[in-house]
Amino acid sequence: MTEFEPIGAEVRFSGTIIRAGVERFRYADGLEVSREKVWHPGAVGILAVDAEHVWLTRQPREAVHQTASLEIPAGKLDVPGEPPLATAERELAEEIGKRAGAWRELMWFWTSPGFSDERVWLYEATELGDVDGGAAPEEDERIETVPWPLDRLDDAIAGCVDSKSLIALLWLRGHRRAQVDHQTART
Repeated sequence: MTEFEPIGAEVRFSGTIIRAGVERFRYADGLEVSREKVWHPGAVGILAVDAEHVWLTRQPREAVHQTASLEIPAGKLDVPGEPPLATAERELAEEIGKRAGAWRELMWFWTSPGFSDERVWLYEATELGDVDGGAAPEEDERIETVPWPLDRLDDAIAGCVDSKSLIALLWLRGHRRAQVDHQTART
């Protein structure tokens, strides 16, 4: 394992969500390197599942010129001090008008560790119910709620190009197959 230490950073852009610039590192052998970096507050993704559906959204993603990106509910860690699970609970209500009686952290991952420190926490939300008033997306969001039938999960995977959503949907497919295999082995 090659050891290194951060030795400085220069922020060249600071926006509402991200900061971008250059961070410098020194390796144990003395070599110093500079890497372009995007600092991001992090995000959550929610795999909301009931007996018949996985609850998805369709929304425009202007940065990649997508008019209707199929995704799991998700959101940025944009409230100072708010833990990821609390963000997930808030985003589930805002994006699809649901609350969950049971939550499980599935994993976390870096989205693009070659240039960004964005970390996404992925949660499974079950025992779903409606929140009073339904979904309440932010004013500039255009989110369509999509209750996707679980028996068409492969179609959702095929129609998805969002990394956090693909990770979640592939996990769900693997989990469901393992459950079937386990039940088959017991009979």
